[in-house]
Amino acid sequence: MKLIFLGAPGVGKGTYSKKIMAITGSRQISTGDLLREAVKNQTELGLKAKEYMDSGSLVPDQLVIDLLKEKIQGMDSYILDGFPRTIPQAEALDEEIKIDKVVSFEAPEELIIQRLSGRRVCKSCGSIFHIENIPPKQDGVCDNCGGELFQRDDDKPEAIKHRLVVYREQTEPLIKHYKEKGLLVTVDA
Repeated sequence: MKLIFLGAPGVGKGTYSKKIMAITGSRQISTGDLLREAVKNQTELGLKAKEYMDSGSLVPDQLVIDLLKEKIQGMDSYILDGFPRTIPQAEALDEEIKIDKVVSFEAPEELIIQRLSGRRVCKSCGSIFHIENIPPKQDGVCDNCGGELFQRDDDKPEAIKHRLVVYREQTEPLIKHYKEKGLLVTVDA
């Protein structure tokens, strides 16, 4: 199954991805991770992407799609997370890759703010905790490696509100696009 996951930051896309991957054997593909991996491995496409990234420019949609095509070649089941973000990206993706379903995860803004503002990340190993839902055994200390937990700047309430506005502006047209194609499934997250 070839899926696209859409959803605001903090809605639970990563959590749902892990559950679906465990059941189906799918792989989650994040375009951000894909770009970093290609640059690190100095692939031909990675070197092209690096030029844009180093100059502070957005990597062109077609280059991202070429990286995706290379990554998913031979894969029967995957979840795209973080792509597409815009209608031009969706249209370019539609021409290159057949997607089975697009899952839009939705949750009230207040719940998303509560989830993200309580999130804490380990500086050492990247493990994620939540001060209410998944608290560490010792406040501020990672259960897994003993590293220091911190709150990301973009997990502070004002930053979250801005991220949600940007997400809504970008995603509402995408939701309409995939609904018109008969691919959209909405999940109360």
